Amino acid sequence: MPVNRNALIRYKTIDRCLQNRYRKWTLEDLIEACSDALYEYEGIDKGVSRRTVQADIQLMRSDKLGYNAPIAVVDKRYYTYSDSSYSITNIPLTENDLSKLSEAVEFLKQFQGFTQFRELDTMVSKLEDHIYAQRSSTRPVIDFEKNTDLKGLEFLDELYHAIINKHTVSLTYQSFQARDKSKFDFHPYLLKEFRNRWFVIGKKTAKGKILNLALDRIHAVDRSHEDYAEPDNFNPDLYFRDVIGVTVSENLRPVNVVLRITNKHAPYILTKPLHSSQKLIERTDSGTIISLRVQHNFELEKEILSYGEQIEVILPLKLRHMIGSRLAEAQKPYGN
Repeated sequence: MPVNRNALIRYKTIDRCLQNRYRKWTLEDLIEACSDALYEYEGIDKGVSRRTVQADIQLMRSDKLGYNAPIAVVDKRYYTYSDSSYSITNIPLTENDLSKLSEAVEFLKQFQGFTQFRELDTMVSKLEDHIYAQRSSTRPVIDFEKNTDLKGLEFLDELYHAIINKHTVSLTYQSFQARDKSKFDFHPYLLKEFRNRWFVIGKKTAKGKILNLALDRIHAVDRSHEDYAEPDNFNPDLYFRDVIGVTVSENLRPVNVVLRITNKHAPYILTKPLHSSQKLIERTDSGTIISLRVQHNFELEKEILSYGEQIEVILPLKLRHMIGSRLAEAQKPYGN
């Protein structure tokens, strides 16, 4: 049966009241609590009738919404839960619910960012914070970075299922450099998030090179009838081990990158390393020296440039000259 927002507010309010065993709740108390909640959340000031709350209690006691709430009346006047641990938020999950949750967990495990327990802890914190907010009717106490307006997010689910079901897809794609869209078959192996942007990793052909495609450049995803090509010994952890970001070159070896950071800014980079290979070399009056062992790719340059004058590239010389040239070009629009 459909349940409207006002009814849900009343059910949650009654539930919260009956969980509070430090006071006794009469029907009048529950009516007042429901009226206050509706005014607070919906701006409804006409109150709640006695008949409405009585009907709510009967409905919560029944199986119509799956609550089966053990609401008892003590001394013919006071309402309480006969089971002190009961709450409508603790209703046992159905087999269908468990199946959906299991699928969601498996979905998260497919992304590299969720393969380590420390990242799963973040997801648990999100869930716990949401539950806390729902139970206590307070504002959330954790706010995570998010951008729900990103293009391409609508393709995540379809690409995920293509990966786990080993299906080739037909993509309509247009890179930033391309003048027109192109359509091609793609064998997806991994979905990866970097800097709040999603990428799908895979191959165009069975013998082709591994590519990364930004989801925000995808215009359509269709099912392909081409046979799916399994990846040859593709290990995401090893594949992305020597890079910052998602751009990997099979022909480039990682280089030793030495950076000088201003002492004012050093604590930020020391506590949030640029890469897992980051090492502290020395601290001097002129700055803190660190080293990285990574491929020279677009994301490395972008990361260094994002810190402006706070970082100086010492080695390799090719990267130093490139960053110096780009910083000089960046000054031109501002004049002398």
